[in-house]
Amino acid sequence: MKIFARTLFIAAFALSSVWFLANGQKPAAQEQVIKVGIIGTDTSHVPAFTKLLNDPKEPGYIPGARVVAAFKGGSPDVESSYKRVDNYANEIHDKYGVEIVGSIEELVSKVDAVLLESVDGRPHLAQVRPVFKAKKRVFIDKPFAASYADAREIVRLARESSTPFFSSSSLRYANDVVALKNKPELGGILGALTFSPSPTEPHHPDLFWYGIHGVEMLYTLMGPGCESVSRANAAGADVVTGKWKDGRLGTFRGIREGKQDYGAVAFGTKATAGTTPPMKVDYRNLLVEIVTFFQTGVAPIQPEETLEMMAFMEAADLSKARGGAPVMLREVQERK
Repeated sequence: MKIFARTLFIAAFALSSVWFLANGQKPAAQEQVIKVGIIGTDTSHVPAFTKLLNDPKEPGYIPGARVVAAFKGGSPDVESSYKRVDNYANEIHDKYGVEIVGSIEELVSKVDAVLLESVDGRPHLAQVRPVFKAKKRVFIDKPFAASYADAREIVRLARESSTPFFSSSSLRYANDVVALKNKPELGGILGALTFSPSPTEPHHPDLFWYGIHGVEMLYTLMGPGCESVSRANAAGADVVTGKWKDGRLGTFRGIREGKQDYGAVAFGTKATAGTTPPMKVDYRNLLVEIVTFFQTGVAPIQPEETLEMMAFMEAADLSKARGGAPVMLREVQERK
């Protein structure tokens, strides 16, 4: 009986292998784990992402990719960078066996895909050049860049090298935001209000540093197509309103004083609905999208939308400088 059962199992496995091969797929046992490299160990995303990818005992563990190497990077004039870069590098090396390498060129020679995690957006353009040269798929974390001009050049280099990338806040994939976007009771979304913490950093346009989270939620609900931005600014908050080409209005409130919550309200053709605070925010849903992207090469967010968000935030700085006057996004987009 045992011999018969073993023979049956072997036959079934052989047949399943034939089916997978005939359909252009590999059996699960033969799937290759993607080797991931990290650039920049100066953000809490680094140990958080590594734990989810490298620790099978972690409840939110995501199979299919593993962090194997990292380049520390770091910015000497950004306190949140230079105070953390060594600690996070040591943590992922000691806990998860991640090799710390001396250059990005060495890193890309050891990996299949890259997480560009440097907390300072200014070096992202220089750091991603050797990644595109090596044609490695790359996720670029926030801030995507420290200027619209750098963001545009990153997109150009990606296209020139035929190397896919994407960039996103984890808030785009928060369960509450996804549920709100797809809520059937709303009908079509006529407008939206989002809010998030929005501390600033002197080397970046104001919203690039942290306001991107609320802006990303706004674009998740509204989609691309904004044509102008106006900004009201006070010590404790910003209110940025965008006018979309189809006449819809979307507003982001960036919070610096008071309760630091995340949330959104959508105004639909049939109903109004919103997220319930406190909104749960974690990295797992985003990281699932990243691993899928590394596996398929298909970016879930198009470069055009990422660039538009960058123009939205840079136009908000121009509006602030002009006392809240509306600024057309094309003014930013058409700069040489």
